[in-house]
Amino acid sequence: MKRLMAAVLLAAGAFLASPANAAPEKVILDTDFSTIGDDGQVLIMAAQLQKDKAIDLLGITVVTGNDWLKQEVADALRAVERLGIEDRVGVYAGANLPLVHDPRSFEHERALFGFGESYKTSFHRPQPRDEDLIAPPDGFASKAKPRKEDAVDFIVDTVKANPHEVSLLVIGPATNIALAIRKNPEIVPLIKRIVYMAGAVDVKGNTTPAAEMNVWIDPEAARIVMREPIEQALIPLDVTDITQIAKPEFDRLTAGDGPIQKLFRDSWMAKKFAKDSKAKASVFDTLALAYLVDPGFATKVEDLYIDVDVAFGPGYGRTLGYWQKQPTDLLQKVKVVKQFDNKRFFDFYVDLLTRPVPVKPAP
Repeated sequence: MKRLMAAVLLAAGAFLASPANAAPEKVILDTDFSTIGDDGQVLIMAAQLQKDKAIDLLGITVVTGNDWLKQEVADALRAVERLGIEDRVGVYAGANLPLVHDPRSFEHERALFGFGESYKTSFHRPQPRDEDLIAPPDGFASKAKPRKEDAVDFIVDTVKANPHEVSLLVIGPATNIALAIRKNPEIVPLIKRIVYMAGAVDVKGNTTPAAEMNVWIDPEAARIVMREPIEQALIPLDVTDITQIAKPEFDRLTAGDGPIQKLFRDSWMAKKFAKDSKAKASVFDTLALAYLVDPGFATKVEDLYIDVDVAFGPGYGRTLGYWQKQPTDLLQKVKVVKQFDNKRFFDFYVDLLTRPVPVKPAP
């Protein structure tokens, strides 16, 4: 038992034992939520880390990305209820549309530029009405309701109330963050740091050949936020493409009989591994959470000046990383993660996703 507890503490990160980091880090999770996709997995893991007092999850702000806002909010409400944290962690609805990128242009972009997208987004489907929403496998939320405050106002108010203490974990398009900064620029020096899952620096994109999905949905928002003088770290496809789950780890996830295990057994990942036992699958956003709680998961990090291509064309949404300082003071140096300690990460990942739910508050 002692050996097991030691392994769990090591997996959760050495920072837990450090007196300098005794207070849990305050985190806002900004997400284009999905029930058991990588966004949903991040929330499950974050709820367990909150129980361990490794983080203080202040709220979930939702933005259109993987799906439309209404569907994502419905899925997030059921998720906090499933996890038993609906009274402690609010769900805040944010931006339904990108700042500039018009979903109606999607088919025209394909015709004009001839690229084939490999990752399905909200732009592939019409906006749903209330009656069009699809219930999660275990039904809609019965108790949890969206908070009345808009996600953008929640971000602004929370950062102001906790200056230099709130980290933003941005695992969807950056629309909510850009709007918060544009509306209340005084919060910029008050944000502790931003950790993104976003971008493709030296590899091809997963939505177009040039662009990763979170950036492509709203390149203008990503550019606005990434150009701000805030401590920032980027988890791009460069690292998520080489930190993928294989069937042995997935079998560990589904070995139990809890509600999370049932969701995994009915997931796209299960279908993929059933079809090909040697397949691998990306777990994208979960790496960003791991890095936020312990940067030591990263084994290769590059400091690059980051920008985003917002010119309408085949390169729209490309993440640009420069080694050398550019002839503009607008670009910020960002920590770009290129490699992870895969074994240590997947021990951490499987541990958190196989713990019992609902998550009971720590005494």
